[in-house]
Amino acid sequence: SYNFSVSTAFSTIMCISVCPPQVNVTETNPGSYLSAAEIPLSRLYIFSFCDFLGTTGVINVLCLLICRYSVFKIHWLMAALAFTKSISLVFHSINYHFINTQGRPIEGWAVMYYITHLLKGALLFITLALIGTGWAFVKYILSDKEKKIFMIVIPLQVLANVAYIIIESTEEGSSEYNLWKEILFLVDLICCGAILFPVVWSIRHLQEASSTDGKAAMNLEKLKLFRHYYVMIVCYIYFTRIIAILLKVTMPFQWQWCYEFLVEVSTLIFFVMTGYKFRPASNNPYLQLPQDEEDVEMDEVVTESGALEGISKVKKTLNGRERQKESTL
Repeated sequence: SYNFSVSTAFSTIMCISVCPPQVNVTETNPGSYLSAAEIPLSRLYIFSFCDFLGTTGVINVLCLLICRYSVFKIHWLMAALAFTKSISLVFHSINYHFINTQGRPIEGWAVMYYITHLLKGALLFITLALIGTGWAFVKYILSDKEKKIFMIVIPLQVLANVAYIIIESTEEGSSEYNLWKEILFLVDLICCGAILFPVVWSIRHLQEASSTDGKAAMNLEKLKLFRHYYVMIVCYIYFTRIIAILLKVTMPFQWQWCYEFLVEVSTLIFFVMTGYKFRPASNNPYLQLPQDEEDVEMDEVVTESGALEGISKVKKTLNGRERQKESTL
């Protein structure tokens, strides 16, 4: 009896050591696997997708097709940014939908969201930097220091998106989560500060041109507009990176989804105002590039002469493109 009890106890201990007990814990809200602060996010992102696609995507492309003579490459880049942002939102909504219903993301949809999020971040900062430098509006060539800004911003944006992906796929209680969250916040602020330099350089360039160039009135008008755009960027960065985060910290837990709502609304307003200021229109002060001296000379009255009959001149639009030909007197 004694030997049997010892062998039984020994086998029980061996069984416990080889096959330890497992406990599965499933944390859910009624009808949802998401927390109370994340349940509205799926609907929020799909509504934001409709808003971005309608206001910044479709309308932007229609303006590009209607005003073909005043369209630059930067306009198509802005349209690509609007569509990339919209696609990123719809993938984000689908990702949250599967987490909400099944408790885990579908790998394919999550990868598509991360890819579009990466493209959206890169296009956003590239577009803002190109607009800030006055590329295609004031000048066609970037200087060496402006090229260095792109060499700094683009790798930092890749790092910021990598940090964001790690944060999205890591538990909040882990040590890696806090580390990558701090890296993301720091890198994002550096990128936001870096794109302000081209705007400041463009303002300085226009100030110098207004004092030396004969077309001072046009340069002064552009100077005012670039100052307005500088204030827009500062307000957008200050609100989305500082004020919205402070509101998120002070809000009750179940209302923290309002942080994402405020960020999306402010981004939509910023996109609409930027698209309006740089819309492809012949009367837009941003797009009124100074005419060459040859254009001014060609506008002079040509004397009537038999040798000059049949000579035609090319009349150019304000952005330097050939539109129509008129026979001279």
